[in-house]
Amino acid sequence: QWKGGGVVFAPKPRDYSFKLNKKEKQIALKSVLSSKVENNKLIVLDELNFDEIKTKSMVNVLNNLNANKALIVLGEKNDNVYLSARNIPSVRTVQSNSINVYDILKYDTLVLTKDAVEKIEEVYA
Repeated sequence: QWKGGGVVFAPKPRDYSFKLNKKEKQIALKSVLSSKVENNKLIVLDELNFDEIKTKSMVNVLNNLNANKALIVLGEKNDNVYLSARNIPSVRTVQSNSINVYDILKYDTLVLTKDAVEKIEEVYA
């Protein structure tokens, strides 16, 4: 007997996560990248650099690329690009070592720099 009563089958915290094998993750990433290439939703740039932090210049670059909802993947950390894109709600900037299938599927267009492509090829080729 408890004061105030008790719940017979009370909700318990459960862990619904499941493990995905490393090779399955690699196959999924390759599949998503190839589907972006087939649909012409993958854009590779030589480099993406800004002299100063300006959101307006990032918006102009994305409008020229016809990339409304875009995931920008950089080879190495570039603060000017990151800070220029962070205030745009439909754009996310990540480094090549932290890309995942969910982000690539969530955003319509994938914008890569050449050094990001090289780093992705090193890991997944």
